[in-house]
Amino acid sequence: MGSIQRSITVHGRHYKVPEGPVVVVCIDGFDPTYLSAGCEDGITPNMASFIESGFHTTATCAMPSLTNPNNMSIITGAPTAAHGVSGNYYLDKKTGQEHMVLDDASTIGTTILEQLAGAGVRVAAITAKDKLRRIINRGLFADQGAICFSAQCAGECTMAEAGIEDVEAWLGRGAPPQYSGDLSLFVLDAGIKLLQEGRADLYYLTLSDYIQHKHAPRSAEADWFMCEVDKRLGELIRLGAVVAVTGDHGMSDKADPEGNPNVLFLEDAIHAKWPEAGARVICPITDPFVKHHGALGGFVRVHLLNDNDTAKVAEMVSYCRTLPEVEAAYTGREAAALFEMPVDREGDLVVIASKNAVIGGRKDEHDLTALKGHRLRSHGGLSEQAIPLLRSRPLQSKNRDAATDRAWRNFDVFDVALNY
Repeated sequence: MGSIQRSITVHGRHYKVPEGPVVVVCIDGFDPTYLSAGCEDGITPNMASFIESGFHTTATCAMPSLTNPNNMSIITGAPTAAHGVSGNYYLDKKTGQEHMVLDDASTIGTTILEQLAGAGVRVAAITAKDKLRRIINRGLFADQGAICFSAQCAGECTMAEAGIEDVEAWLGRGAPPQYSGDLSLFVLDAGIKLLQEGRADLYYLTLSDYIQHKHAPRSAEADWFMCEVDKRLGELIRLGAVVAVTGDHGMSDKADPEGNPNVLFLEDAIHAKWPEAGARVICPITDPFVKHHGALGGFVRVHLLNDNDTAKVAEMVSYCRTLPEVEAAYTGREAAALFEMPVDREGDLVVIASKNAVIGGRKDEHDLTALKGHRLRSHGGLSEQAIPLLRSRPLQSKNRDAATDRAWRNFDVFDVALNY
């Protein structure tokens, strides 16, 4: 490794430089029910061994329970207020323009990956989706030995940008379709091959939630996927790595008994009562991969473009709390304080769906045709905060008592992987 630095510090937390290979895996949409079903049914024996002889707890993710915020929280070890990425999609309050988060331009500060790379650790970060690769590659430079690429765009990697090239030929298979479970398996296979070749010391492998959006635990498709993921975790362990696993968010069924999406179109509802307020509902789950969820999730921000006086905001919050699809509603400032989110990027209101519902903006904005034949499964709210946190090896004895009473978060995974 060639580094004499023993630890790095990010957002006030210290992380030891790894002495051997360490792999952190983020299983996108890793609801605890997938783990419990897999272990009970004998489908995930390697993760079962983590529970039996390593470390396991149920942690909570950062809010909103979405991909971009939580991947950034995982690689910074902090809630979204620290790094500034609090959604996949947002409205810029200064310009009034709406933006999709496709790179690290809106990120504040540094990451664990960047600081470890700067300390001489050979870092490899592989994502399923390329939009996430462009967010997490902050400070990872190929000319300093870092490797960072996505399965989605594996065929386009260059040595100058990604630290690796000809990935498809190197791995022996082409990049899978973006809407497939195989996209995630490609990530794990690439990580395994890099480990076999000894090309990195610290690995961050982050997957896609395509399967979890489409298939419930114990379905044939979910069983196949979890089994294949588990096999690859076992191979990483066989190759000598310490493996830590968590998720970015959980997943809930959001359909009614007839199988139709249970949706509240909140912008339509608010406009009907307060047409003069110019309410704009932002769905931060929106990203380039909307086919499997129709940009419908459990968390929305409401911006009042014409009239945001305090009395009206309070009245709207009270109204939203009466709606059957709503679990909680807050002013933007209340939500930012409660969930440790950046207050300057909040709406005037934050509205969170109940476990079996999703919230959209206007009905004419959401294309649900791709959901035909499948029950809507989505995330974003409080109901999807619970996710597993696992490590392949037991905690060091001096750390076990401290771990017992700790309120674990998914963004503690690098702490678990490197310090315990």
